[in-house]
Amino acid sequence: MLKKFQELLHQYKLEVFHNEHDKPSLEDITSECMHVTEEILEEKFHYHFHKLPDANRAEIINMINNYTREAVLPPVVEKLVLRQLVLEKRVEALVHLMEQMLEAISAGAEETPAA
Repeated sequence: MLKKFQELLHQYKLEVFHNEHDKPSLEDITSECMHVTEEILEEKFHYHFHKLPDANRAEIINMINNYTREAVLPPVVEKLVLRQLVLEKRVEALVHLMEQMLEAISAGAEETPAA
């Protein structure tokens, strides 16, 4: 049983490594990341003032808002989405590992006669 668990753990580690380092996996993750990032950035976020600002202040706020949306936000969102997608792949691999381990345990319980 211990040997089977070691093999399953090794398969899990290989699956995670391949998900994070193989070229096709990286291309899939990157394309999905870019798609999700674009969706997030296309959403319209609005803010409103409690008091009506003067023209100079409104112009400065709009400049800051435009700079943030165009220069600061895209790489930050891209990094967050990439990290999320990689973690989702790891969790899928972990769920697969747990399913295989439970199957091995149930198969081992069927093979050993009850005392």
